Amino acid sequence: MPITTSNKKRLRQNVKRKANNIQKKKDIKVLVKEFEALITEKKTEESKALLPKLYKAIDKAAKTGVLKDNTASRKKALYAKHLNKLAPAAK
Repeated sequence: MPITTSNKKRLRQNVKRKANNIQKKKDIKVLVKEFEALITEKKTEESKALLPKLYKAIDKAAKTGVLKDNTASRKKALYAKHLNKLAPAAK
C-alpha cells in the first residue's frame, strides 16, 4: 500500500485508468462480435452501417494508448477486408 500522498493519488489514477481501458476494450469486443455476426449472416447493409462505429471505437482506443497505432490500423484493415470479401462492389 502506498504511504505518501503522491503515491496514494497515483494509485487512484491507475485504478480509474484501468477501468477506462477495460471498458474501451470491452466496447471494441462487443462491436467486433456484432460485426462478425452480421458478416457470417451475409447482411451487407447492416455491416456497412456498423463499420464506422467500429472504426471510431478503435481510433479512440488508439488515441488514448489502449491500442497501439499499428494494431488499430491492422484491425481496421482486417474488418474492411471482411466486408469487401462479402460485397466486393460495395466500396
